Amino acid sequence: MPVTEVNFDGIVGPSHNYAGLSFGNLAAMRNAGLVSYPRTAALQGLEKMRANLRLGLAQGLFVPPPRPNRAWLQALGTAPQAADPSLRANAMSASSMWAANAATVSPAPDTADGRAHLTVANLRTMPHRSHEWPATLAQLKLAFRDERHFAVHGPVPPAFGDEGAANHMRFAERHDAPGVEVFVFGVGGGAYPARQHREAFEAVARLHRLDKERTLFVQQSEEAIAAGAFHNDVVAVANERVLFAHERAFEDRDGFLDRLGTAFPALEYVEVPADEVSLEDAIRSYLFNAQLVTPPDGATTLIVPEEARETPAVWNWLQRHLSGNGAIRRVAVVDVRQSMANGGGPACLRLRVVADPETVDPRFLVDEAKLDRLAGLIGCAWPESIDPAELEEPALITAIERARMTLLDALDLRELAAI
Repeated sequence: MPVTEVNFDGIVGPSHNYAGLSFGNLAAMRNAGLVSYPRTAALQGLEKMRANLRLGLAQGLFVPPPRPNRAWLQALGTAPQAADPSLRANAMSASSMWAANAATVSPAPDTADGRAHLTVANLRTMPHRSHEWPATLAQLKLAFRDERHFAVHGPVPPAFGDEGAANHMRFAERHDAPGVEVFVFGVGGGAYPARQHREAFEAVARLHRLDKERTLFVQQSEEAIAAGAFHNDVVAVANERVLFAHERAFEDRDGFLDRLGTAFPALEYVEVPADEVSLEDAIRSYLFNAQLVTPPDGATTLIVPEEARETPAVWNWLQRHLSGNGAIRRVAVVDVRQSMANGGGPACLRLRVVADPETVDPRFLVDEAKLDRLAGLIGCAWPESIDPAELEEPALITAIERARMTLLDALDLRELAAI
């Protein structure tokens, strides 16, 4: 199979719950304390993968890490049932489902050594995410272990925060052509923290051996962060020649577009004006936290959550401005409500890797038959619901740990069991 884009979606883990751990993520804060539905969430994620397959896209997966993270709690001198509720909730987080934060990926055509480079994100700005990276790194090293084609890097050291591909965009005439890589960092955001540090992305660009002339660093709008756009992918998304963004996405919009147009003259820019769709509506609907993909038929497709269709200003804008003749040819809608309620849309759930699928460990790739098997497993093994107050219950902890092991067995990935 030729080089293409493979979307690796995180399987929603059996500990999926709404503990409200992500300050600045308005959905997570708004729904804190509500009952979650891990089984439904995971099945919604599988259906999203299935929809990608039916578009003709290559699809992969990542598995959830151990939850509760006993090793992390042990390093803090405690254990799942002895820990205070806050630590326990952080150790039980299922946020690794949002694979857009797993790593930053530079495809082989962009790098000096002609290999795809992946740097695992350190996610150090949020306690519940800061202990994800060892399990993520283990999966990256396994899935992309062919060193002829891939170079996998450990995390950028603290004190610099790196949130991964959620703040990274790439522009290229085709997936297998040399591209221009854009790294979006934050400086401030009113009451909310800027999670992606410029210094971290500068280190990633050096590690990936990128051409400085084809590498841009741009500041995310402080207004957008303050409005709840904790990652750039909440207000902008890119694919091949197309940048789809809110007018308020970038701090110096005009300067950035000038620089990008110079570096990548083939740019097709589609902007949503603030006076037609407010930042509030864009963030509530996750209009931009969409997958922008190019299926084999060449019709660039925007994959949005149901919430975009249910937000009148957003859906009206899409209906008026996106047509079969424009840069974005069609819109597809997916139901990922359980993820959305915790602050993650279609784009959050996947990590894009441009590569030949034949070079990837096949255990991490899926087809319809494998998704059918996983759906049956999840329907039996995943908890139906979780109230955050139940996170200390021994029976729930046992069920969560057993469910993950059942998944690893089904995928023949037992070597990840102890991580």
